[in-house]
Amino acid sequence: MTSPPSTKLLDAKGWELLKELQLDARLSFAELGRRVGLSTPAVAERVRNLESAGVITAYRAELDLKKLGLPMLAMIRISAVGDVLPRITAVVRAMPEVLECHRGTGADSFIMKVAVASVAHLETLIDRLTPFGTTSTSIVLSSPVERRLVEKPVVAPARAAKGPKPVARGGGEPEG
Repeated sequence: MTSPPSTKLLDAKGWELLKELQLDARLSFAELGRRVGLSTPAVAERVRNLESAGVITAYRAELDLKKLGLPMLAMIRISAVGDVLPRITAVVRAMPEVLECHRGTGADSFIMKVAVASVAHLETLIDRLTPFGTTSTSIVLSSPVERRLVEKPVVAPARAAKGPKPVARGGGEPEG
């Protein structure tokens, strides 16, 4: 397991940089610096350090799937039994329609997010998966949250341990 990045990398300025880069990874170091209140060289060094530490792993373009002829999103879940897991992994990696594939716990061995051109296209995709197990498919009607920015986690304060209640002396307020 890799160790977490130093707290220096993920201080308040580090989180501001990450937020701005998630919003627009094409910003120049000068513009990033203006937005977060750092000099251009300081921003360049911090971004390089975030990349070196593996916090920033890639820069990507977001695409409009509808304009690419793939207007339908669906979630396909597959429950597989036996030694088919490596074969399923190989098959879904070779399917360009599979945007994401996650192996998880519970009844579903894999959960996939797919983009297809039509119901017939979706049916063909499902047919390729059924030899490996039972599938269950949900068509996405809308996406209230398509892509969320990763922000600094808010840690809930620890609750005080519950112990015996202080005893009041002489009819006054409890000691504490």
